[in-house]
Amino acid sequence: MAHWGQEPIILGMKITILEVGRPPGRLEGVFPSYPEMFSALLSRSTPGLAFDTVSLVDGAALPEPSGVEAILITGSPLGVYDSAPWMDPLRAHIRAAAATGTPMAGVCFGHQIMADAMGGTVRKSPKGWGVGRHTYDILSRPAFMNDAGERFSLAVSHQDQVIEPPAGAQTLASSTHTSHAMLAYQDAPFISFQGHPEFSDTFAAALYNARRDTLGDDVADAAVESLSEAEDNDLVADWIVRFLQTARR
Repeated sequence: MAHWGQEPIILGMKITILEVGRPPGRLEGVFPSYPEMFSALLSRSTPGLAFDTVSLVDGAALPEPSGVEAILITGSPLGVYDSAPWMDPLRAHIRAAAATGTPMAGVCFGHQIMADAMGGTVRKSPKGWGVGRHTYDILSRPAFMNDAGERFSLAVSHQDQVIEPPAGAQTLASSTHTSHAMLAYQDAPFISFQGHPEFSDTFAAALYNARRDTLGDDVADAAVESLSEAEDNDLVADWIVRFLQTARR
């Protein structure tokens, strides 16, 4: 049974943010952490939210999913095929959240590890790096997306993609570069996004510039230039909060 309705908002919800990566290199000391970016973004969408950060990259233990109200998994420089010690416990945590009906959202690596844990296929895309502002066509509009137009745009930075979603996962948004850019799960209270609503344009530009040696100057320049196009960070933040607040079984 899908849990995609739009119901009265539950004030004071606490979102547990699982930190699985940090801004790379010198950016870590200049910009907020990923949990801080999400806290600022989602609080702007819905004042009164509370947040708790569980830093898996620092070895923190995962909470029992049944003991938290909602979960959000951040991005990471790692791929689901890497072997960090927290990855298998995180996969088990995701499956436990599905079983207990704990609402969960994931972004970038979070999007990918959720799909991987639930039986989907994730790997490096033959289309190469996705960087800059990407625009996604909306394929379906559940109730929590009732204010959606035809498409939305976010900053991205990824090589890996969900190639095949898990059984029971519906693709809500797609692009020519990323076929499964937003997923919602029929049998679990989960949504996820490949793009980064938490990234400011300033951070995204700094990230692309920091990766010039990997991307090449032409790709980095085009990525930075594309940030002049409008973004939909706040719109996507609204969707995330609405979903997490109404999706509990």
